[in-house]
Amino acid sequence: MSLFSHRTHARLKPNTSLPTSSWQRSASHNLGTEARRAAIPPWLINTASLIVMGLLVLMSLSIGVADFSWSGILQSIISHSANSDSSLLIVSRIPRTIAIILTGVAMAVAGMIIQVVLKNRFVEPSMVGATQSAALGLLVVSLLFPASALIIKMGVATMTAVVGMMLFMLLIHRIPPTDFLMIPLIGIVFGGIIEAVTTFIAYQTESLQMLSVWQFGDFSGVLAGRYELLWLTGGLCVLAYIIADKLTIIGLGDNIALNLGISKRQVTWIGVGMVAMMSAVVVVTVGMIPFIGLIVPNIVSRLMGDKLRRSLPAVALLGASAVLLCDIIGRSIRYPFEVPVATVFGVVGTVLFLWLLLRAPSGR
Repeated sequence: MSLFSHRTHARLKPNTSLPTSSWQRSASHNLGTEARRAAIPPWLINTASLIVMGLLVLMSLSIGVADFSWSGILQSIISHSANSDSSLLIVSRIPRTIAIILTGVAMAVAGMIIQVVLKNRFVEPSMVGATQSAALGLLVVSLLFPASALIIKMGVATMTAVVGMMLFMLLIHRIPPTDFLMIPLIGIVFGGIIEAVTTFIAYQTESLQMLSVWQFGDFSGVLAGRYELLWLTGGLCVLAYIIADKLTIIGLGDNIALNLGISKRQVTWIGVGMVAMMSAVVVVTVGMIPFIGLIVPNIVSRLMGDKLRRSLPAVALLGASAVLLCDIIGRSIRYPFEVPVATVFGVVGTVLFLWLLLRAPSGR
């Protein structure tokens, strides 16, 4: 005979008195959201995002100061000879569009990774000191070794980004899990301090103009031969998809990761290194673009839940589409002049970030 009757089993309830982390509460909320939205399958969301991105790509290729027509491209293909339209498309328009897509994908995926590692939905690379530290390292190596190769500058920027993220993680080590809104605020202050130090060094060395190139993300200078470093971020995004299940387990808690045989320290270091390298490559190539890694993962998580392997494609597609849209807006509102993408996304991202902060208590 069983020690517990059927009625006893029916009365058993899980213990809800144990404290849970903010990430676990957010995961529970997102799981509920996922169940309510089960009528929209993930493949449908990805297909719609891909169609939207395709339309934005066509708009991005068509908009610009220089004269351009698709009929000239068709004529060049038929006659098998290059003309001004085909040269403009190959040298400027296509490289710029590819750079925008790779940047959006990299920063969105990096934001998703850092949110999982830190177990907090309100952080992204620019809020943990990664992009600011990368800019500081890039400035220092440019001042000390101005003739160094681009790969060396990227390596130094990556190392300083890792150091900056480690310092941030030490700062938030003693913060209780319930004060999850304090982490992004501390990150903003921490990034502001690093940025102030960087600006002071640039001011003393008369390098403010060079620093401004890295502090404001802008794609106006992207040409063939000046963006290929961004393909490294594409490889890192593929690596993130490969280890997505391990990152998801790390986000569920230390005890669960230990019981499943996942090395938390090893996966955390891999994630931090990937975020640092993505941030460094983007800063070196096009400059800082804030809020992509914050807004895009939160939107996708509300639609598709916290299973990283399923949501990463949607995060990548939405990140690319968001940067494409902001670049098109920046090129259109003051035509023929351009507003940097970082400025456009900064305005939109600030509004959405405040909305997420105000909505978080009721959503939880």
